[in-house]
Amino acid sequence: MTDLRSPELDTLTGRTGIRVEFYDPDGTRYGFPTFPYYAAPDGLATVRQLRAAGLRPNGQNPIAQIYWRHRKQRRVAYLYRLDLAAPKRTATPAQREAIAKALRARRTCRHCGVVQPYYIPRRTGSCLDCTGGH
Repeated sequence: MTDLRSPELDTLTGRTGIRVEFYDPDGTRYGFPTFPYYAAPDGLATVRQLRAAGLRPNGQNPIAQIYWRHRKQRRVAYLYRLDLAAPKRTATPAQREAIAKALRARRTCRHCGVVQPYYIPRRTGSCLDCTGGH
C-alpha cells in the first residue's frame, strides 16, 4: 500500500487546473496523506467502517486521513489498512455480567430501591416517583 494517488482526482487537477482542497496523497500540504470526503483509496477504512465490518485496527497507526468541512469547521477521520485489521474481540461472560450489573445499577433508585425501566437521572439520583415526577 504505497501508492495512494487517485487517478480521477489527478486528472481533474490536470485537466481543469482546479486543485481539490483536501487532496494531498503525498502529505506535502497537510503533513499526512490527505483525501477529500468520499475519496479514500481502496483498502483503507475509518474506525467506524472497520467496526461495521466486524474489524478493529489491531494496534496499527493510521496511514492517511480524510478532511472535510462541516459548519465552517474542519473535520478529520483517520484511515487504517484493511489488510492489517483484525476481528473484533468479543466480551467474556464475566465482562458481559459486569456490564449488565452496571447498567442495572444505573436503573436502580437510591431511595426506594426499585429497578426502573429507564436510567435514573444523575442530577437527582432518584426515580421519577421519588422526586415527584419532575
